[in-house]
Amino acid sequence: MAEPGRKKELQSKYSEREIIGGVYLVRNTLNNKLLIEATTDMNGSKNRFDFAKQTGSCVYVKLQKDWDAQGSGDFVFEVLEELKKSDAQTGAAFKADVELLKEIWLEKFSNESHY
Repeated sequence: MAEPGRKKELQSKYSEREIIGGVYLVRNTLNNKLLIEATTDMNGSKNRFDFAKQTGSCVYVKLQKDWDAQGSGDFVFEVLEELKKSDAQTGAAFKADVELLKEIWLEKFSNESHY
């Protein structure tokens, strides 16, 4: 177990970390269909995708049918835009900003095929 001083230091570093959210897409490279998603934790979303590819387990229900039929190798993760959470911003306000950003990107890709 971490000593009290060390624990406080770790908690401080965690609370001071930079929070990056944004919009990303998962592209099926065989049929070029897109899944556009918003996240308040871009690193976490990328890590989940990478883990899913390594294990062959799909974390996106909308992609499940194609993922199962084709395998994970035909899917790529692409960051469309990142957004840094400001110190003054609440979690809810940050999430709302990220969701608005997603709507903008959905409009940009409106002529593409989506899941």
